[in-house]
Amino acid sequence: MSVCKKAKKQMDMLHGPMLKNILLFALPLAASGIIQQLFTSADMAVIYFFDGTDAQAAVSSNGALVNLLINLFAGISVGVTVVIAELIGKRDTDDVHSVVFTALIVATVSGLLLLGVGIGVAEPVLEVMDVPSDVLPLAVKYLRIYFIGMPFLMVYDFGAAMLRSMGDTVRPLIVLFASGVLNIALNLLFVGAFGMGVAGVAVATVFANVMCAAMVIFFIMKNDMLRIRFGKSKFRAQYLKRMYAIGLPAGVQGAVFSLANVFIQKGINGFGEAAMAGSGDAVNFEMYVYYFVSGFANATVAFFGQNYAAGEYARCKKVFRLTMVSALIVSTVLSAVFTLGGRLFIRIYTDDPAAIEYAVTRMWCVLFGSMLPCFYEVAGGALRGLGRSLMPAIFTIVGSCALRLVWIYTVFAVWHEYWVLLVVYPVSWLITGIAMLAAYFVVCKKAFKSVAPQTAEDADGAVAQTAAELSYEPKEDPNERVEKSA
Repeated sequence: MSVCKKAKKQMDMLHGPMLKNILLFALPLAASGIIQQLFTSADMAVIYFFDGTDAQAAVSSNGALVNLLINLFAGISVGVTVVIAELIGKRDTDDVHSVVFTALIVATVSGLLLLGVGIGVAEPVLEVMDVPSDVLPLAVKYLRIYFIGMPFLMVYDFGAAMLRSMGDTVRPLIVLFASGVLNIALNLLFVGAFGMGVAGVAVATVFANVMCAAMVIFFIMKNDMLRIRFGKSKFRAQYLKRMYAIGLPAGVQGAVFSLANVFIQKGINGFGEAAMAGSGDAVNFEMYVYYFVSGFANATVAFFGQNYAAGEYARCKKVFRLTMVSALIVSTVLSAVFTLGGRLFIRIYTDDPAAIEYAVTRMWCVLFGSMLPCFYEVAGGALRGLGRSLMPAIFTIVGSCALRLVWIYTVFAVWHEYWVLLVVYPVSWLITGIAMLAAYFVVCKKAFKSVAPQTAEDADGAVAQTAAELSYEPKEDPNERVEKSA
C-alpha cells in the first residue's frame, strides 16, 4: 500500500465518480492512437505530393500485412494491462516492478522476431497479395525498412500498456505527440529535401519509433511503482504465463483479424493503383473513429479488471454501461461527419479523381457503419477484464475473419465489384457484435452470481445514477473519503 500512495500518476478506478475518470482515461488513449495513425497519414500525404499515386499505393498496400505481424505480439500487451490491474485491485503492488521487467524482455524479443520475419517475408507475401509489378519494388523497400523499427515499437506498446494500467494515458499521448512531430519533420526532410521517396518515409517512421521507446522507458523509470529496481526486479515465469494467458488470445485475434484484411487488400489490389491509393486514404478516417472505440474498450479492460478483482461488481456493470454509451455517441458522430464531408477530407491526401472516387465509395460502405465495432470491442474488453480472453478472441475470429473469407470466395467471386467487397465490413461487425454482447451477459451473470440480487428499487437507482453521471459529475461520498483516508 505504501507503494500505491507514492504512485502519483495512478488513477483511482475503485472509488468516486466513474464517467469523469473513464473520459480522462479513454480520450487521451484515443488521441494517442490518432497521433500514431498520423504517422501513416503523414506518410501518405507527403509521398503523394512528392512522388505521386504509385508511391502512395506502395505505402498503403503494406498496411494490412504490417498489422497482421504486429498484432500477434502487441496483443500480449493487453495481458500486461490486466496483470498490473489485478495486482492493484487486490492491493498487492509490491512486485509490479518485476511484471514490468518481464514485460520489457518479452517486448524486446518480440520486436526482434518481427524484424527478422518482416524482412524475410516482405517480397513473397506482397507478391501473393497481387501488388502490381510497377508498385512491388517500392512496396518491398518500404516494408523492409519499416520493420527495422519493430523492436522499438514493441517496447513503446508494452511500456504504454504499463502506464495505462495505472490510469496514466496522458504520458503515452505526450510521447506520441512528440514523435509524431518528429516523423512529419523527417518526412519532409528525407522525401522533400533529399528525394528518398518511400525509403525516406520508412526511415522517418523508424526514427519516430526509437524516440517513442526512449521516452516511454524514461517515464516508467520515473514512476515509483513501475520503475525497474536493479538487483530486485526479476524475470517472473508466473507473470509471463498470466500475460500470455490473457494477451496471446488477444494477439491471435488481432493477427487472424488482420489476415482477413490481407485477403481483402488483395481484392482491392486487383482494381489497380487508384483503388489501392484511394482505399488507403479512406482507411485513415476509419482508424480515427476506431481509436475512440478502442480507447473506451481499453478503459473497460482496466476499470472492469480492477473493480472485478476488488469485488465491486455493481461498479463493473456501470463501467460497461458508461463505456458503451460513450463509444457509441462519439463513433456515430465522427462517422457521419467524415462520410458526409468525404470528398473534402480525402483531398488532404490526393487530388487524383479516380482515387477520390474509390475513397468516397469506401467511406459510404465502411466508414458510415464504424459505430458497429463498439458492440464487440467494449463487450470484449469487459470479458478480458474478467480474465476471459479466449472467448472474445474466438468470437472475433469466427465472426470477422471466417465470415470475411467466406464472403470473398462466394459473394465477391460472383459479383466482382469494389463496393461488394467492402460491404463485408459492416456485415461482419454486426454479427460479431451480437454474439459478443450475448456472451458478455451470459458470462457476467455467472461471474456475479455470488452477489446478492438487487431489488427493483436498487436497480432503478443504479439506472438513474448512470443517467445522472452522463450529465454532471456527482459529489464524492463522504464515506468513501473516510475509507480512502483509512
